[in-house]
Amino acid sequence: MPSAIEACKRDSHWHNTTRHDTARHDTARHDKNVSNTHRTDIDLAIMALLLDEEENSDRVASKKRSIWVHDILKKRKIDGEYVTLCKMLEDHEEKFFKYFRMTRFQFNVLFLKIENNITKQNTHFREAIPPKEKLAVCLRFLGTGDSYQTIAFSFRLGHSTVQSIVLEVYSAIIFTLKDEYIPIPGEEDWKRIAKEFWEIWNFPNCIGALDGKHVVIEAPPNSGSLYFNYKKTFSIVLLALGKNSDGGILSNSYLGKALEKNKLNIPNEQYLPRDESFPLKKYLLRPYPGPQVPRKVVEDAFGQLTAKFRIYCRRLNALPKNADTIVMTTCILHNYIKADATDVHSREVSSSTSLPAGLITSLNGQ
Repeated sequence: MPSAIEACKRDSHWHNTTRHDTARHDTARHDKNVSNTHRTDIDLAIMALLLDEEENSDRVASKKRSIWVHDILKKRKIDGEYVTLCKMLEDHEEKFFKYFRMTRFQFNVLFLKIENNITKQNTHFREAIPPKEKLAVCLRFLGTGDSYQTIAFSFRLGHSTVQSIVLEVYSAIIFTLKDEYIPIPGEEDWKRIAKEFWEIWNFPNCIGALDGKHVVIEAPPNSGSLYFNYKKTFSIVLLALGKNSDGGILSNSYLGKALEKNKLNIPNEQYLPRDESFPLKKYLLRPYPGPQVPRKVVEDAFGQLTAKFRIYCRRLNALPKNADTIVMTTCILHNYIKADATDVHSREVSSSTSLPAGLITSLNGQ
């Protein structure tokens, strides 16, 4: 019969063995749970990546065009304004002038001058828009002051297409006609202008009329108060020297710097009349108080510019650099049309201004 001490030892050994077995089972169970948890985390991560990839694919797919050309735009050659109206106007000179703000002859000459710069080649995917239609779109945009969207609906073109056409034609007009119609006058030109001022206005030694016009634009992004003016609007300034206020603007402009450095070949004892907003300079003199004919001349030139190009009657929704391009283009076209004035043009001018204004001979010194 075993003693009590041996029995206790056997019981203690059994309990230790059982405890070790239980510990091993607990450890194995814990490792299994950890392994299952890790596997679950991996599965969740894979599911998240798949869902994210699917969401990105849906987002990219939603950005793709549902159609390449809208059905309305496909009818441009049948229902577009260029086909239905513009070509009909060629048989009616006065209607053509009111629509395009120039005669049919002036339109065709202008087209020949810029045709090569605005002509694109057809491709297998689409047919290029004819260059004459591009010119019609641009002139209509300037003449009416309508938005890109309105012009797009009229001509059955896309909104972005109209915008790119207008900017393309602007660049072609500036590149081709700027030096011809806004040249830098030479000394003989200044003397001729002074002679005309004396003969027409009885104003001696005057070589032009200087004034500025604020062209209102939408507030440019991140511009602060850079384009904010005393009229509490955002604008760029058309500072023009007309032959037939704004002193700080003049001094910082190309025109003002050229005058200050005598780079414009102005003859001695010739000057520009000014108002109180411009500083007193050797080449800037203020006339006696009273009606100022020279300033009236350039103000009437601005009036003709606004009457012809109604885009000046609304706030330009354009970045400052594009607004500068619009202003330059309209000034070139103003001089181009005035250089070949017709009876139709004369009647329009007489109904919109009180005094005949001359050409804009310099624009901000550019």
